[in-house]
Amino acid sequence: MSYEVLTGMGGVTVERDVSATMRDGTVLLADVYRPKEEGPHPVLLSRHPYDKQAALSNFGYAHPAWYAERGYLVVVQDCRGRYLSDGDFTPFLNESEDGYDTVEWAARLPGANGRVAMYGFSYGGATTMLAAKAAPPSLATICPGFTGSQYYDGWTYQAGALNLAFTVYWSTLLGLDSAKRSDDAEGYAQLGAALGAASAWFNFLPIADYPVTADHAPYFRDWVEHASYDDYWRRWSIDEAYEEIKVPAIHTGGLYDIFLSGTVKNFVGLSNASASVKSQPQKLLLGPWTHMPWAPVDVVGGEVSTNEVDDWQVSWLDHHLKGSDNGVLDHPVTVYLLGEGIRNFTAWPPVEAQSVEYFMHSQGRANSKFGDGWLDREVPLDEPVDIFIYDPATPTPSLGGHSCCFESVTPMGPADQSIAEVSRMVLVYTTEPLIEDMLVVGDAFVTLYAASSAVDTDFTARLCVVGPDGTSINIQEGIVRARYRDSLVDPSPIVPGEVYRYRIELGPVATRVPAGSAIRVDISSSDFPQWDRNFNTGGRIGFEGPLDAVTATQTVLHSGAFPSSLCLPVVPE
Repeated sequence: MSYEVLTGMGGVTVERDVSATMRDGTVLLADVYRPKEEGPHPVLLSRHPYDKQAALSNFGYAHPAWYAERGYLVVVQDCRGRYLSDGDFTPFLNESEDGYDTVEWAARLPGANGRVAMYGFSYGGATTMLAAKAAPPSLATICPGFTGSQYYDGWTYQAGALNLAFTVYWSTLLGLDSAKRSDDAEGYAQLGAALGAASAWFNFLPIADYPVTADHAPYFRDWVEHASYDDYWRRWSIDEAYEEIKVPAIHTGGLYDIFLSGTVKNFVGLSNASASVKSQPQKLLLGPWTHMPWAPVDVVGGEVSTNEVDDWQVSWLDHHLKGSDNGVLDHPVTVYLLGEGIRNFTAWPPVEAQSVEYFMHSQGRANSKFGDGWLDREVPLDEPVDIFIYDPATPTPSLGGHSCCFESVTPMGPADQSIAEVSRMVLVYTTEPLIEDMLVVGDAFVTLYAASSAVDTDFTARLCVVGPDGTSINIQEGIVRARYRDSLVDPSPIVPGEVYRYRIELGPVATRVPAGSAIRVDISSSDFPQWDRNFNTGGRIGFEGPLDAVTATQTVLHSGAFPSSLCLPVVPE
């Protein structure tokens, strides 16, 4: 164990490789950052699998020394089986028990006052939520960021479709440290090469046999094998345990983050649970950020960086751990709106938001942005159907989006949709230019009445804002795998040619659409590689090869009996 003085940071010191013994005897190591002033101090704990020395400051938060300077004893721990900690790593498996044990250990460190807060984003947010689920007595508050509400839907899968780009990238990244711990130089080199060119692997089939992770991240195959929501996933679900989490929390999310929906769901679920379990208040903070590295997308009307996350967290911690009356609880929801800047609301969705339905119309040729599709508020009468072809060999490309974790590898953020919208495999429906600005804040969704020639297929939707120059920028997107249209637990095939009603969740939206712009929704059957391709066969997901694929003819209806539509939450002004 060694000490290091960090100069230029107010005399903060760090104690490296401090050991904590878990209930089963496994030893986990942490770095402890101590403020200059004598304690006792409240503890700020972070647990993650990405090297405690980096402490998530390479892609997100301020360095732990920054928090220590503000009067917190900061503890950053390597998760079980990661970097310097002992044991074997399986994502999510041990985080509740290890989190509980570490919180109670950290509360009794020299210089600690016995009150612990946890923070972390992405998997660090998962360790935070899973520890809170175990309810360690010394845990006083949590700051989970950019994280999910469960690890099936909204993390590994989305409405039954595999989050392909994310899961391939993430499992490959996790495998690197495992290979290093095993002294497998060849495996480490293979993983490193795949990580640098992950997009080259997105077309690999069958997905379950992705070879790069076989030795050092075998859980990737487990994820593919458990394509439905079963007990494998249920044991870790946060959204089935809100009543067990009884601490105040600030939930931070990015408007272009892969886990945005889960972040919002955690805030809503715990806010609703708090009335019955008398838990402390919850706060939601949303900003114009991608997953990582944190970077704000273009925001008109307000300067936004990423330092806001640290500032809000310190205010939250000062209030709950130091009794500071700093106004952090004045507004349950704070949003840095796309196209505007900061706004406060009393709830999510805002109580003043009104559901506004835009119906899809065409004369039967809505294919591409050059087609005759449009959106308006009038319920359609008798109109021709729209037909497009979905060939899994030529999927619609993901242009920007809500994936993870680097824009150069996976589809993240806003992007011009021109390449996709010129394809006749995409149906495009657009409003007339808006006469006035429109404030859209809340959860958006598409109701689609559609038929397919296949026994299983996908339908995707992409919400865009079209500027006066014709540039179409994605705001949100969603998918539904037909076999999972009614249940993520019990999938069932569709009957070829039969019309079904599909609800495609687009998720949280917070944007000001300026006058002169138009709203657009793109309908297709793929968004690749953000999600895996459906081969239209009804076969086992992730185990089919390229020769198994079947081309599907897709029919979208918009009539009085089948009014396909886009529903937006509009805040009147």
